[in-house]
Amino acid sequence: MTPASLRALAAPAARLTGLLEALQPLALLAARWYVAKVFFLSGLTKLHDWDITVALFLNEYHVPLLPPEVAAVMGTAGELALPVFLVLGLGTRFAALGLFFVNAVAVISLPDITDAALQQHVFWGSLLIGLLLWGPGRWAADRWLVRRWWPQAVR
Repeated sequence: MTPASLRALAAPAARLTGLLEALQPLALLAARWYVAKVFFLSGLTKLHDWDITVALFLNEYHVPLLPPEVAAVMGTAGELALPVFLVLGLGTRFAALGLFFVNAVAVISLPDITDAALQQHVFWGSLLIGLLLWGPGRWAADRWLVRRWWPQAVR
């Protein structure tokens, strides 16, 4: 390619990059909401019939290091509380890390997980890692709080 043709491509590439960067807050919000919905609904299902939940933790899920009853309470509490923080963008990285841990324990605890279910967990884990790395985006309570209380921290 000649320098002139490279220059001709530079302007559209710059516009495309600008558009994609403008969409980042929306993409991060969508990732937060999607993952939060998955885990919150799972927590509601567990809460809906607690006896079955405890039975599953006793017989199906093999959570390492924790008694089944404790694992049931901790898993359900995490699935109900952490998604709220994720949706609000409040303590986003903490919430994403917590849900990543819940997700990993779920995969480890199910010895007979199907390939399709494993792929879902991998997808959720990937979104959570993205939120850990890039944060919640501009449309989050975290950003407002930092600007309000620690303005010197904002670049």
